[in-house]
Amino acid sequence: MRLLGFVFFAVALLCNTAVARQHTQPSSQDSELIEQGNYTNSDGQEIHRPAHTKSGKAPDGASAQCRDGSYSFSTHHRGTCSRHGGVAAWLN
Repeated sequence: MRLLGFVFFAVALLCNTAVARQHTQPSSQDSELIEQGNYTNSDGQEIHRPAHTKSGKAPDGASAQCRDGSYSFSTHHRGTCSRHGGVAAWLN
């Protein structure tokens, strides 16, 4: 019984380590963004949270600029910039 508990613990630890590595790999876009972090959207996709840029210019992949000046990477209009004052402008 102890061995079974140890096996479950080891598997859980390995899975959590793999997930942590997946979320901490920086992209070239991340160096331009001030805020970091992701959320899972309604389709199950990992999406970068709204963020301000160091240059003030729209980053690659941004879908909207929020009223607080941050950029959203949302793939759906509903809820975009909801905690950032709403959408100021949709981007192409």
